[in-house]
Amino acid sequence: MNREKVELRVDALNVIGEVFSPQSDGPHPALVLCHGIPSGNPKNPDDGGYPALAERFVGQGFIVMIFNFRGAGLSEGHFDIMGWTRDLNAALDFICDFDGVDKTRISMMAFSGGAMVALYTVARDERIKALVSCCCPVRIPFVDDREYVIRFIENQRQISISRDMLPVQTPEKIIENFERINPLHYVDRISPRPLLIIHGDNDDLVDPAQAYEIYEKAKEPKELAMIAGAGHRLRLEEDAMRIATDWLKKVNGLS
Repeated sequence: MNREKVELRVDALNVIGEVFSPQSDGPHPALVLCHGIPSGNPKNPDDGGYPALAERFVGQGFIVMIFNFRGAGLSEGHFDIMGWTRDLNAALDFICDFDGVDKTRISMMAFSGGAMVALYTVARDERIKALVSCCCPVRIPFVDDREYVIRFIENQRQISISRDMLPVQTPEKIIENFERINPLHYVDRISPRPLLIIHGDNDDLVDPAQAYEIYEKAKEPKELAMIAGAGHRLRLEEDAMRIATDWLKKVNGLS
């Protein structure tokens, strides 16, 4: 397996990522992985993170790109959900031109807040041929509580490596942008490309009923997998990742 560090320039910010690829010659299908909104909680040392997930899919024949949205990890900037859409567009531009990628087979798998960004992007960008949306919210409950939004902004500022360098968004802008990116506004535009929605029936952050809302609004071809006993962190749920792996292999002609 090959690994290559990536540095994208978006809105005068450095967005940091990595591409994992098989050693065999291509062309290979590509998969872009999108993380959710960081909590700032300490990472479990036994959790291999998104690199481990990328390695899983490389083993199935994919070229995989992971990256940190602005304000997360080593990427510059502060949290900005609409800025995340521009980060994802830049990642897509990069992977489309990456050596060995089959441009007709570019898929995406995204989690939580990152899934909101992915749904928004896929609805507008036909380069993406398939999407796995994991634990995606329809609405963010805290946006009705301005004081909570203020605390959220400060928490995200503390997470960012740019915390002492850049202005942050106002609570009003955060609230406006979360409503703007609501998946129910545009998920029906993804068809005729296939969509897989995965959710845990024990998710304590995003009500599982929201997965059904997205599914009902989406057009065919679509599938919904509700994972018994699973919580919000579907990346760590083997049943969820097995379903995603099998589905992505199928829609990309690898099984």
